Amino acid sequence: MRLNTIKPAAGSTRNKKRVGRGVGSGSGKTCGRGHKGQKSRSGGFHKIGFEGGQMPLHRRLPKRGFKSVKSLYTEQIRLGDLDKLDISIINLSELINCGAVRSLTRRVKIYLSGQIKKSIKVQGIAMSNAVKVAIEKAGGSIEINNKEENK
Repeated sequence: MRLNTIKPAAGSTRNKKRVGRGVGSGSGKTCGRGHKGQKSRSGGFHKIGFEGGQMPLHRRLPKRGFKSVKSLYTEQIRLGDLDKLDISIINLSELINCGAVRSLTRRVKIYLSGQIKKSIKVQGIAMSNAVKVAIEKAGGSIEINNKEENK
């Protein structure tokens, strides 16, 4: 094989469309652009998303982004943070009162980060299995609603 004999594979390249070469060519007169209109003219183009004057889709849809509405009502709290609180009974209303979670919060989940040394009583708050073990090991107790247990 020599560099001057290399060719592309058969059928991989097509000849350039030669427009404006007579009616018999199939692309004569209007050169495949049809009759009249913006796209038939030279320099006739429109911006991406333009819908002919109609309000474009990207402006019709509400701009909410990717912030979940659910995130306003759910929070997480570390096990180590519970140890720093001055309360022995941990439930949603106590966490809101002491300022550990926001007042809009409707659901809290405890996750394992840090250690707990004092005995606490947890009521109606979801948690991971590792947190349950840590609380019971520290001498605490857990009361969970059936609704929270499944989450």
